[in-house]
Amino acid sequence: MHLASRRCGSSVGSISKASTSTLLVSRGGASHNDFNQPNDPNGPGGLPRFAGFTSMMRLPYKAGDAAGLDACFLGIPMDWGTCNRPGTRFAPRNVRCESALLRPYNTSTGAAPFESLQVADIGDVAVNPYSLPKSVKAIEEFVATLGTCRPMSIGGDHTVTLPVLRALAKQHGKMALVHVDAHSDTESSMFGEEVAHGTTFYRACVEGLIEPTLSTQIGLRGGDYGPNDYDWTKEQGFHMVWATDCWHKSLSPLMAQIRERVGSSTPVYISFDIDGLDPSIAPATGTPEIGGLTTPQALEIIRGCRGLNVVGCDLVEVSVHRFAACCSLVSGRNNYYFNIISKYVTGWR
Repeated sequence: MHLASRRCGSSVGSISKASTSTLLVSRGGASHNDFNQPNDPNGPGGLPRFAGFTSMMRLPYKAGDAAGLDACFLGIPMDWGTCNRPGTRFAPRNVRCESALLRPYNTSTGAAPFESLQVADIGDVAVNPYSLPKSVKAIEEFVATLGTCRPMSIGGDHTVTLPVLRALAKQHGKMALVHVDAHSDTESSMFGEEVAHGTTFYRACVEGLIEPTLSTQIGLRGGDYGPNDYDWTKEQGFHMVWATDCWHKSLSPLMAQIRERVGSSTPVYISFDIDGLDPSIAPATGTPEIGGLTTPQALEIIRGCRGLNVVGCDLVEVSVHRFAACCSLVSGRNNYYFNIISKYVTGWR
């Protein structure tokens, strides 16, 4: 099946498993189904970047099947856990479209992850747009089928992280957390609901999914309701790094401290809320806060996770229909996913 007939922007999750049971789109645009050989995105001799089927980074697409993969991209198009602007349900489709600009080699680090890792796009979780509880359950059940394959999720609001953590904790136990965000998301409830995008890490903590004393939240800022808003979070032992403490400095020393504290064997989950970045860089999000991180600092955080035992990650809260959405999409796919994949590979600078 030749993928040039697929329209750019179409959702990979809409294609039937029967029609995508083999790997499609690899080097130079050729099709193959050999998972014993390294795979990588389309090369310069294949289809132009604006053409063809839209998978993450133009990688092979293997619907709902992580067999033989070291890591996988999966979309979680859900935004009915948000309290403000919706729109992140459209992020997986649009991030995939923007990701066509990514190339398989990073000159500054020497990273070429696809030479040694098996990675594919496995489509979207079949969420229920009329039910948050059913969607959360569907996400957890989907991630539980991945086995040892490390999920790289494209959200979705920050609610989607909770069911991913629930599934991974059953395999890995308690995890350390590297959390980039303008908000701590440690509220006990929102409008009386225990599960929402602002309660994710409260629930993860009380459910024993993460170890707060080994967890770091970076880029926190914005208005609050009172001086005691973060008392519970601090009492649990979260390491909270305020955005003002990040201004005008490199975050490489911070990441060295995290590596020393967490160690190389503890399972680690990385959750990157796009509103951790300053809205001058990434305005397309539901709850923007000024005074945020820069893109070089975001790169330092992700590259600084090298040496940690990362078992999964996500990028969330990209609200693509908002003003200047493309800025956030480009920031997301460039600053995050290539560097996440690269950290799994030895031999880069």
